[in-house]
Amino acid sequence: MEQSRFSAMLGDRSLFPKLQPRAYLNHSAISPPSLAVEAAAAEAIARYVSDGVGAFKHFQEVRTLLRQEIAQLVGADASEIAFVPNTSSGILAVALCFPWETGDKVVCFTGEFPTNVTPWQRAAKLYGLELEFQEAWTFLEEPELGLERLEASLVRGVRMVAVSAVQFQSGLHMPIEAMADLCHRYGAKICVDGIQACGVVPIDVEAQGIDFMSVGSHKWLMGLEGSAFLYARKELQASLRPVTASWLSHEESLKFLFEGPGHLRYDRPLRKTIDFLECGAQNTTGQLTLRASLALIQQIGVSATFEHVQAYNDALEAGFMVRGFTSVRTRRMDGRSGTLSVKAPVSMDAAEVVRGLNRRGVACTGPDGLLRFAPHWPNGLDEVPWVLDALDDTLSELGR
Repeated sequence: MEQSRFSAMLGDRSLFPKLQPRAYLNHSAISPPSLAVEAAAAEAIARYVSDGVGAFKHFQEVRTLLRQEIAQLVGADASEIAFVPNTSSGILAVALCFPWETGDKVVCFTGEFPTNVTPWQRAAKLYGLELEFQEAWTFLEEPELGLERLEASLVRGVRMVAVSAVQFQSGLHMPIEAMADLCHRYGAKICVDGIQACGVVPIDVEAQGIDFMSVGSHKWLMGLEGSAFLYARKELQASLRPVTASWLSHEESLKFLFEGPGHLRYDRPLRKTIDFLECGAQNTTGQLTLRASLALIQQIGVSATFEHVQAYNDALEAGFMVRGFTSVRTRRMDGRSGTLSVKAPVSMDAAEVVRGLNRRGVACTGPDGLLRFAPHWPNGLDEVPWVLDALDDTLSELGR
């Protein structure tokens, strides 16, 4: 697909002509497909319809391009990127394949989305690890205290710290670089769930010291569900144990299919690079659509998108606070993301407010009792007064 067929502009949702909610503020959950994504999905199917298995080599070349584009987005090398089905699969692969020793300690955080907790619980059960939980909300209220508590654990010996780049409830952008610095000072590694950041918050895995990061494409990357990538720092890849591997994990795994007789073997070594995780058939449609959505994001730029979203959330936050809601968004710019979460007054049921807004064409969610709003580059600032009118109507309906 010719990527330049579609143009993205801040505040312009013309690439979403069928989108029904008037204000779609749910990009922290699932992004709606743009026309570019629709076209890419149609192209993938059309190629298989016309070529069948002949499409295989074409899509291998597409994956090479996508790998390079993802690497450029996050400041990595293409050899440090592997395709996985979703964020959970990437983190689970690290949790199961890391070279553990019995008694190793992993630090996780309460308040995290379970994607970056459950895999470590499984690894702890299987390998005899010790899990320690710290409180993610501490970093919202007292980030220095959060770092002090993390360091206190690292001093006692930790192999891995597992954290989300952005907290799914509060929208807090965690101090990943400072956390990584502490981890490396005491010999630990850091594994990041990047799905609530990548695409709206600038990420540079090298500069931030990230060792592993898994990112699904259906939120801020604006692709489809079922397609994701895992970043693994180059010098750590060979140490991973290939607990999860299959036929495509071997070196020269395709040789027996394309180079005649005598190449079908089961003793070929498994690759020592992170793409050993690409062990079977790939989600070609998801990957092609991710290329299309990435092209739009790169047209605008992540930094410009971040600034645009902050302006939107500034205006929306002010309107909610005037109406008695409490924002949990940090005052620190380096702690902000694309998400604005607010608490309803004590006498009000947040879930009822969410339902009222949804009925009026404002797409938002309410994780764990909060109201969560997540605009992206297509959201125009002129939506904000209309959203606040919808809020007033909802509050009137609820007798508030």
